[in-house]
Amino acid sequence: MDGDDEAVALGRRGLTIAALGSLLVGGCDRVAGNPTVQGWLGSASRLSLLIQHWLAGDALAREYSEADITGSFKGNGTVDPDDDDYQAHAANGFAEWKLQVDGLVARPGQYSLADLRAMKARTQITRHDCVEGWSCIGKWKGVPLAEILERVEPKAAARFAVFHCADPMENGNPATKYYESIDLIEAVHPQTILAYEMNDAVLPVAHGAPLRLRVERQLGYKMAKYVMRIEFVEDFRSIGGGRGGYWEDQGYAWYAGI
Repeated sequence: MDGDDEAVALGRRGLTIAALGSLLVGGCDRVAGNPTVQGWLGSASRLSLLIQHWLAGDALAREYSEADITGSFKGNGTVDPDDDDYQAHAANGFAEWKLQVDGLVARPGQYSLADLRAMKARTQITRHDCVEGWSCIGKWKGVPLAEILERVEPKAAARFAVFHCADPMENGNPATKYYESIDLIEAVHPQTILAYEMNDAVLPVAHGAPLRLRVERQLGYKMAKYVMRIEFVEDFRSIGGGRGGYWEDQGYAWYAGI
């Protein structure tokens, strides 16, 4: 697609968003008039999410070739968590580390790196777009998050997966540890993976070892690093600042689609 075609596509996309937003807010009998839908929307962010999912459907983020991989991939955010437990795991090569998965699930579980590596894996070469304006292309390998969902079986009330991380965001204060969340639609997307390798090597600490989220249709701050626990919840208003993620609590958009 050349520049003119891309501009036209973006323009049409913007018109579609505006038109659909007007339709929903304006009172379409089949959508906005439905009490269930009205209750689910509830906020501008939920409206935006509905529109984004409607536009994106099951579309994949663009994937690239080995030749496109960035030579020096920038380590965004925290690059070495100031947390005693994390540092102890890192010193031991994460041999005793386990991912905890709980919340509104039928079968809570804990998974070592060996457990995760034994599961179905996906490899993808994708572009990481940072809200600060830079981009890098990297190769990621990990377990599709959908595989975890199959094992733990989220209950009917579960709507979001919340990722609790090891990195304190304010001077080592454990109460400010990074967290993020995505809805279950994004959780089962084939490119949503828990990555344990980067560019054919063990995931480096600077990029989120031992495990980081890759949710390729959204901006970089959604790609939680140093994931320690995944909690399935109906509502995230009681977690952190109540807006679904550390940066969201500071005013960023919860749905960061690209």
